Amino acid sequence: MNEPQCFVGLGFLTGEHAPGVKVPLRDTFEMAHNAMKAHGRAVQMLRAYGKQKLMIGYAPTSSVCYPETDHPEDIEAARKAYFSLQEDDSNWTWNVSWWSDPVLLGHYPEEGLVRYEKYLPKITEEDMRLISEPIDIYGQNIYNGRCVRMGEDGKPQEVCRYEGFPKTAIQWPVTPECLQWGPKFLYERYHKPIYITENGLSCHDVISLDGKVHDPNRIDFLARYLRELRKAAEEADIRGYFQWSLMDNFEWAKGYSDRFGLVYVDYKNQERVMKDSAFWYKHVIETNGAEL
Repeated sequence: MNEPQCFVGLGFLTGEHAPGVKVPLRDTFEMAHNAMKAHGRAVQMLRAYGKQKLMIGYAPTSSVCYPETDHPEDIEAARKAYFSLQEDDSNWTWNVSWWSDPVLLGHYPEEGLVRYEKYLPKITEEDMRLISEPIDIYGQNIYNGRCVRMGEDGKPQEVCRYEGFPKTAIQWPVTPECLQWGPKFLYERYHKPIYITENGLSCHDVISLDGKVHDPNRIDFLARYLRELRKAAEEADIRGYFQWSLMDNFEWAKGYSDRFGLVYVDYKNQERVMKDSAFWYKHVIETNGAEL
């Protein structure tokens, strides 16, 4: 499954994505539970019918909490905030532990079982055995994060962004630190080899007078994020990284208005143009990031 937080939360809780409806909270918890059961069943079928040895994983998404400083108290605050549940139940789906603890640890977080009790479907031991069918790798789609420090009250405190904080064309914050701390925290908790299954940005790309697409912002963004991922690889088993995306595409609720690709697509005539970032990224792949 890819991004269950989105196809359940954005599709049926907030209504931002297709099918664009808002259902009662209890329905979304049942959808989430069924989605993870479907994941477990898919793992069983792949194991049973695969014609070769398969590497099976799971690819949820998250907004990472990263520490303001390297002080142990700030790191612990960021870790705690990253795996905590949303304060607002009406937007409950955007978290890590509810979606990953069942798959990788075999149980829902106790905090959630208590807090969400009135919304939950019947959850059986058989369900949990199915959901936690062993997988080989753990994917995570990571685009951005929030800076956190330990407050004077001993609780995690979000650090406000300054005016003019860098954003991508889709208005997501540019926070390279998320690719260091997200994989580190996930590996510490789940002990599975990690793939970054999506990361990238939307830019205001155009074909220039010279017929090329110059996207220095994308090159700078990816270089910054990959440098942070290299730091994570010093402490976690990072198996790979997938840039989103190969070419401009229909981007969910944003349609064709936001361009995430390394390859420009002219939607009038379907012409493809390699952006500067495509040539840069080709070199990064060839050198395995040695020159980042």
